[in-house]
Amino acid sequence: MNSQSVVAKFGGTSVADYTSMYRCAQIINDDPTVKVVVVSASAGVTNHLVELVQQKANHEERLALVEAVMQIQHRILEHVTLDSDLQTGFEETYLEFKEVALLPALSTQQCDEVLSFGERFSSFIFTQVLRTLGVNSVRFDVRNILKTDSSFSKATPDIEATAVAAAKHLAPLLDNHVVVTQGFIGSDKYGQTTTLGRGGSDYSAALIAEAIDAGSVQIWTDVVGIFSTDPRLCTKAKPIPRLSFDEAAEMATFGAKVLHPATILPASRKGISVFVGSSKAPDQGGTWIEKETQTQSGIRAVTQRKNQILLTLKSPEMLLASGFLAKIFTILSNYNISVDLVTTSEISVALTLDNAPNASRPELEQACLDELGEFCHVSVENNLTLVAMIGSEIQLKGGDDCLVDVLSEFDIRLICHGASRHNLCFLVEQASSDQVVQAIHQKLLEAA
Repeated sequence: MNSQSVVAKFGGTSVADYTSMYRCAQIINDDPTVKVVVVSASAGVTNHLVELVQQKANHEERLALVEAVMQIQHRILEHVTLDSDLQTGFEETYLEFKEVALLPALSTQQCDEVLSFGERFSSFIFTQVLRTLGVNSVRFDVRNILKTDSSFSKATPDIEATAVAAAKHLAPLLDNHVVVTQGFIGSDKYGQTTTLGRGGSDYSAALIAEAIDAGSVQIWTDVVGIFSTDPRLCTKAKPIPRLSFDEAAEMATFGAKVLHPATILPASRKGISVFVGSSKAPDQGGTWIEKETQTQSGIRAVTQRKNQILLTLKSPEMLLASGFLAKIFTILSNYNISVDLVTTSEISVALTLDNAPNASRPELEQACLDELGEFCHVSVENNLTLVAMIGSEIQLKGGDDCLVDVLSEFDIRLICHGASRHNLCFLVEQASSDQVVQAIHQKLLEAA
């Protein structure tokens, strides 16, 4: 293990076609400290795979989806010829893919198997692109080291087992090779393929870096770092040169899509720095995320996460009673539902839940609502957006940029502040959330 080594991850747009892959391969070729490369599926592939696992298509439609996936691979292969070892593996992987993808019904485990093929295909091709530049690269199946539980579609990594497997199977390759492997996927103790949830390639890279005691992780995407807000919403949004682990975790959790929220966990455990930059413009710098940063207090970014649910639970029995919240959270835990924000009053509690459109199943199931309804009145509100102001030592106090004055302009459904000095969060109607973000950015960040 080498604390100076780097793990580099390339997202779907960075490996979308041959030109993009070649540009990424040049980044690796120019940086001898990169020892492991983690690739996502080429852009567009995962969408086809998700359609397959949703199991709404008939046999002919499923064949068409399989062909659509392979067309993306073959368009890249028009520019590069796989070496015999890679060609053999690619063809074997294709036969596996076709066999499972055309099954009339898929188990939850088989769904993860189908979703894994995008990364598996792109890793064959990217390995070859590196070789064309003279890089001594080898493709490695990440399922040999990234060990998880059997919670298919949202598996939890086994940190200790992953470290042991990495020391045995991955570390010996690093002295003489650049290892190309897959993001997003792993395997359970039975050897079955699992996935970490959509967007999990960032998380995979950080987990591998933790397992091999790397010095840093590079997350290469299509934007130059993490911005003060979505630059598509605010033309004056600026990249943030440095963030602390806490600030970056809050931003990723509450809507900054550049980085998967879980990425910060393994990085912070080992103090591994994380760099976010653009594979299209590697010379333009990016954002460094580190344990300690010297930044001024106040708001540094504003994010939003749409498609939120507000769940309000009300019962007179809550008044002066103990155990009410414990009962609620036990039920939510049983349905594997995570809660973002919580506020309480004397007889009610309000919770926010993520209802992301890419989720493999609804976040809030009717069976869960029925169970909650047995002991309290349940109210569900949809079409809401969670807006988060991220920074350091955020306080609701007066001043030239008084937060109270800014927030008073909006119709806020719920507000949460105090649990962390790094964020202030609230819910607004989804139809107006873009305008809310633009107004906050203009008043609090553009004048800074």
